[in-house]
Amino acid sequence: MPGAIADGGRVLDAIKTARVVAILRARDSDPFRDITRALIDGGVTIVEFTLTSAGALDALRTCAMEPISGVVLGAGSVINAAAATAAVDAGAAFLVTPTLATDVIKLGTERRVPVVAGGFTATELEGAWEAGAAVVKLFPAYLGGPAYLRALLDPLPHLLVMPTGGISANDVPRYLSAGAIAVGVGGYLIGDSAESGDFASVTRRAKDLVNRVRDLKTDDTKAE
Repeated sequence: MPGAIADGGRVLDAIKTARVVAILRARDSDPFRDITRALIDGGVTIVEFTLTSAGALDALRTCAMEPISGVVLGAGSVINAAAATAAVDAGAAFLVTPTLATDVIKLGTERRVPVVAGGFTATELEGAWEAGAAVVKLFPAYLGGPAYLRALLDPLPHLLVMPTGGISANDVPRYLSAGAIAVGVGGYLIGDSAESGDFASVTRRAKDLVNRVRDLKTDDTKAE
C-alpha cells in the first residue's frame, strides 16, 4: 500500500488524530476513487469502503495501490471472517463491523488489522471491547445521540467509541465533546455524488467538517 498508513498502531493513532471517518456507501462503487480523491482534497484522510457497495473490494484495491501519503483506507459492513480476509487482502488497513462480529475481531487480531466493532447497548459495546476490538462503534448513533454516548461512557470510560449512523455536520462536535474518539460520517459528506458526479460538493463539505473539528480542537486547547 504505497504511501498509505497500514501499521495497526499507527492506523489507530491516525483515526484518533483525524477524528472523522468518511463512509462510502452506494449501489455501485465505480465513483469511489473520485469521491476518495475529493475527500482528500477537502482534508479528510480516513475513508471506509463499505462492502455492501457492488465492487467495493476492487475499488479499495485500486485506491490502496495509489501513492497517497498519510491516507488510511478501510473496509466497512464486514460481517464475517471471509469478508474480513478478502478486505485485508484488498488493502484494508482497518475493518468496521455493524455488529459484535467476534470472528472478524479474531481475524483482525491475527492479521494485526484494527477492528471497529459495532454495537448499541452497553453490554454489546463492552463485549466487543473484551473480544479485542480496537474501537467500538456506537450504531446507529442517532437513536441515542450524544447524551446517550455520554451516559455510556460514565460507567465505561475505558471504551474508545466511534459513533456512526445518521450523523450530520452539526452533530460531529457534539459527539466529540461527549467523549467520542472519532465520528463516522457518510450521508452528509457523500450526498448524491455517486449518482450525480458532483465531487466538488464533496470537497466543500469535507473542508467544512474538517474546519469544525479543527475549531473544536482549538477550543479544547484554550480551555486547558
